[in-house]
Amino acid sequence: MKFFADLHLHSKFSRACSKNLDLENLNYWGKFKGLNLIATGDFTHPLWFQEIKEKLEPNGKGFLKLKNSDEDIYFVLSCEISSIFSRKGEIKRIHYLVMFPSLDDVEKFNRKLSTFSNLSSDGRPTLGLDIVDVIKIALDINENSIIIPAHIWTPWFSLFGSMSGFDSIDEAFGDYKKYIYAIETGLSSDPQMNWRLSQLDNFQIVSFSDSHSPYPHRIGREAVLFELEDASYFSLLKALKNPDEKNKIISTIEFYPEEGKYHYDGHRNCQVKFSPEESKQNNYICPVCYKKVTIGVMSRIEMLAERESNYKPQNRPPFKHIIPLTEIISQALNSDPTTKKVLDVYFKILSFYGNELNFFFNPGDYAKIKNILPEKVFLAIDKFFKNEIYIEPGYDGEYGKVKILLEEEKAESQKEKVIKKLF
Repeated sequence: MKFFADLHLHSKFSRACSKNLDLENLNYWGKFKGLNLIATGDFTHPLWFQEIKEKLEPNGKGFLKLKNSDEDIYFVLSCEISSIFSRKGEIKRIHYLVMFPSLDDVEKFNRKLSTFSNLSSDGRPTLGLDIVDVIKIALDINENSIIIPAHIWTPWFSLFGSMSGFDSIDEAFGDYKKYIYAIETGLSSDPQMNWRLSQLDNFQIVSFSDSHSPYPHRIGREAVLFELEDASYFSLLKALKNPDEKNKIISTIEFYPEEGKYHYDGHRNCQVKFSPEESKQNNYICPVCYKKVTIGVMSRIEMLAERESNYKPQNRPPFKHIIPLTEIISQALNSDPTTKKVLDVYFKILSFYGNELNFFFNPGDYAKIKNILPEKVFLAIDKFFKNEIYIEPGYDGEYGKVKILLEEEKAESQKEKVIKKLF
């Protein structure tokens, strides 16, 4: 069975998240996106966990479904945790995902964490516990818990982050490294960038949306296509821990990493943006304020990688860069991705393809939809599939820009153009 999975997102109880980010909307928009497996997110928050218990029902195999829903969409119990702790005199800040197969496991985990943090304050709790101590708690509750370091290159809160991370998996987890089966790329990196580190060779590489909204330009913007033997937590665990032909990663869906908020180095307030080479030339110092720039994902990978940027290992799943379909439409119509005008066109396309991810993975002769679309929208879709785009890398908390090169924009654009090959 094939499952498109987005296993990192949040709820309406997390800071800076949409009030519409509830289970019903995740189920509704997940159907149109093409997702089959969605994280509940935020299960440590008491009010959200109460909603999970009231609105979802276990399928008897470690997944859950929305009650009274006929959709083949499953949920997995998950949360993201922020650990801020001191190790050998240095402050470390790491975000990571935790998953369990049962509501009872979550009850026990939440009860334990509530002695260390006010879980009601945020859907993503902040703990003063070392990440290894939290792993011990999770494993004591259920040895089949899943722990995945999140967006591992983000400067401020991640495993390898330039501002507060580690230089190696061994340094971070020690003897508990054996309980880490996968790492999450984050929006500012893709699998090929992570292949450059030999220390990651034995870990599955996954990509999820970290969405703060239920809408289709956010959920599933990064996702994993799994082959699973059945709709069960233990098939998911096997695909991450001991993959085989029946349980494995087939492919990942990727943001263009340049669009991520920390791809390049720089200072947002000074409007200074550096490539890794430019940062080196400037000794990582901002020429405007003379302070150290925020070192982004590309530079951090350059610091830790032993392999060249074009390195391709054998037996790694392929990946595909996409621009969310509502983003493509919104660029063509110059309208917000959540407007009725954009969504009307979106649903017209889905009437042919069923869901968005099927459109990207199996576009076939997409000329068949030309007559039902505004001319500019079809042109934008055609340009996307021909890789006619330009990219401005993000830096220091500013999203980058990925734009379709419509005809009138070609002459106007004097910005950096990076043509990327889709996998």
